Amino acid sequence: MLTADIEEFLFELDGGTLKHVGASNKSATVKLYDIETVKARAFGNEQVKLACVDDGDNEVELALDPDQARSVVEQLDECLPE
Repeated sequence: MLTADIEEFLFELDGGTLKHVGASNKSATVKLYDIETVKARAFGNEQVKLACVDDGDNEVELALDPDQARSVVEQLDECLPE
């Protein structure tokens, strides 16, 4: 299940293209639940891309710098039972 909180955003749909036309100081929150697959791969020169797909084929990708990726690995190690 994918949830996206995009309140107060203004989008324009023109010729099949969705474009944000509102103020640039907005933010959004996206959450993905019931994840079925998670894959990591090299991305660009130094980044790592994580791709998460749920049971409804919704996908979220994250591009992480090396320090961010290491931080995620450390945090996962702390959360996992021994």
